[in-house]
Amino acid sequence: MEEYHALSDATMAVLLEDLLDELGNNDAEVDYNSGVLTLKLGQYETYVINKQIWLSSPISGPKRYGYVRATNDWRYSRDGEELSAHMERELSETLGRGVRLGMRQVSDLPYISFEIVR
Repeated sequence: MEEYHALSDATMAVLLEDLLDELGNNDAEVDYNSGVLTLKLGQYETYVINKQIWLSSPISGPKRYGYVRATNDWRYSRDGEELSAHMERELSETLGRGVRLGMRQVSDLPYISFEIVR
């Protein structure tokens, strides 16, 4: 359980940092409070993701991502799509420009304060 929390915390920190870097203040409002990250794109588009790696998307709806050790990333069990690939695709389509998030190899993310056994 400690490993899961370390991975989740690091993912949320990097996601927050990447969204702020990629979207800035012009494209979106990004807020992180009590383990919940909210991304508002305009008046109607709001994404919410929490520390359990539940994503609520205005485009694809709710999805719960699990950590997959074999691929070292967060994946949705129903279609196998990786979290950052999913978010990059939806955000790029919504904003009409490429969006790149740096969350691919979860256990290699900065901010991890727990040694991950692979």
